[in-house]
Amino acid sequence: MAAPVSAVPVPGRCGFYVEKKKRFCKMVVGSGKKFCGEHATMEEGSSQRIVCPLDPKHTVSENKLKKHLKKCNSREKPKPVYFVKDINTGSADGDELLHQMSLCEYSRTELEMLVDKLKAAISGLQSNVDDRVLSHPILQEELSNPKNGESAHKHLKQQSSILGHLEELGLLGWGRCFVEFGAGRGKLSHWIHEALKTQDHPRNSRDLQLLLVERCSTRFKVDGKHQDAGVQFERLQVDIQHLDLGKVPLLLQKKPPLVGVGKHLCGAATDLALRCLLETSGFREDSEPPQKRLKTSDQATDTDCGLGPGPDPSSGPVLGLAVALCCHHRCEWRHYVGQQFFLQQGLGAAEFSAFCRMSSWATCGLRPTNQDRSNQRGDEEEHEPAEEADTVNGFLSTGEREQLGRLCKLLIDSGRLHFIRTKGFSCRLSRYVDPQVTLENILLTAVPSTKPTTESSTTSTSACRETNLS
Repeated sequence: MAAPVSAVPVPGRCGFYVEKKKRFCKMVVGSGKKFCGEHATMEEGSSQRIVCPLDPKHTVSENKLKKHLKKCNSREKPKPVYFVKDINTGSADGDELLHQMSLCEYSRTELEMLVDKLKAAISGLQSNVDDRVLSHPILQEELSNPKNGESAHKHLKQQSSILGHLEELGLLGWGRCFVEFGAGRGKLSHWIHEALKTQDHPRNSRDLQLLLVERCSTRFKVDGKHQDAGVQFERLQVDIQHLDLGKVPLLLQKKPPLVGVGKHLCGAATDLALRCLLETSGFREDSEPPQKRLKTSDQATDTDCGLGPGPDPSSGPVLGLAVALCCHHRCEWRHYVGQQFFLQQGLGAAEFSAFCRMSSWATCGLRPTNQDRSNQRGDEEEHEPAEEADTVNGFLSTGEREQLGRLCKLLIDSGRLHFIRTKGFSCRLSRYVDPQVTLENILLTAVPSTKPTTESSTTSTSACRETNLS
């Protein structure tokens, strides 16, 4: 369709009328040109433009295709040295081809059997989730700033509590590298750095690395604003699935102790991050486990569900971790670190898949069809919607669904605790913020254990008991 008679393009801009947007193209044109490069075919005598074979979202002049392919942003780039394909992908043991059934495909009898299996597995555990809402003073000014809206306050409360847990565990200090998985804009690393700047530490011995792992290109990054001496921010644009920390040049050069952090690692990303941190950072199954911390007279001992006062920097390559969990419905059996734990409970890939889908009941509940289906997590993160499974309406009440959803999350997380303990760490789950802030309010923390962890002990005490589970 031709442009309206009264419409005139802006001087120096493209003269092509975009019908869909009801305006002229806003691209700048070259000297003496009427159209931009994308619409140059409209010029008389111009060469034909074709779709770029690397990215169909843009076109290229046919006689310049060869030159364009060498510099196209969508061309395959050389892989970095730390890229090792599928290094953190677990073994599916032949179950990766198993048909992943939707909950709506289960009959009522099959759903009842799944619920019975879930309760039986939970009743054999000792799993407790502590209520530990902490904070850090470095964020108090921002939390009291009226210019921050509701969404910003919710993120700040989560970041403040994560820093509070890091400090309580003795993980918040200089002379180490913080690896932020799923870093996004890098706000968590930003606040870690801000908190450390307030600590008393000799200026000549300040050394800190912050490694931000994010597979996507991110706008409005905050890590580029930090220019302090001795502090090094570095981004790795790579999927956690393919990241070998043992080959990252920064870590090879300085060999600092590591602290893993993450805020809302969706589904399988948590399992990939755990395997990446505990298996590719220099700690392998065929190597010695982390050295045990020495107990002193004033030092509290670890319990099966608790954590000690803090790790010794010489305890091994990994000092500890603090990861906020979410989106269990996006977990995958082939990546799940708790496969051995599930098999010990008499469960397999089929039950795991069903429990992942049922875990969404903890956050979505039974909502009337005319109710607003907005994000109920309260954090406005980019999460994939959970399955509604309205076919169970009438079989389970809203409260029962939510309780079963929480049990599914707890069982999945118990497998993660089991995995971490086999690596020589004490770990626990904590509700680190109020549910009004976000329904995904569970934080997984771990530090090297002060006592031996055996296969038999981790099987029988894989987590702490939560009251009224059945």
